[in-house]
Amino acid sequence: MAARGRIVIEFERCKGCELCAPVCPQNVIKLSDTFNAKGYRPAQLVDPDGECTGCAVCAVICPDTVITVYRQITPHAAPVAAAA
Repeated sequence: MAARGRIVIEFERCKGCELCAPVCPQNVIKLSDTFNAKGYRPAQLVDPDGECTGCAVCAVICPDTVITVYRQITPHAAPVAAAA
């Protein structure tokens, strides 16, 4: 099975604590270059190649529960056996 995912981080609620970025196994979470209304640089998904698997480790570690995870699992096609 192949898993593909994406996350949505609530920009205005994220405090930029940076706990999610180092635990991401795909290394696709970075701090934003811009600030939210509270003056924090929130985390953001930077995943141009679609490497996020939706593992949800980031959401589990987030102390403010501002990360929503979306995950899609697609089964691999079974290999075709060669005729003998």
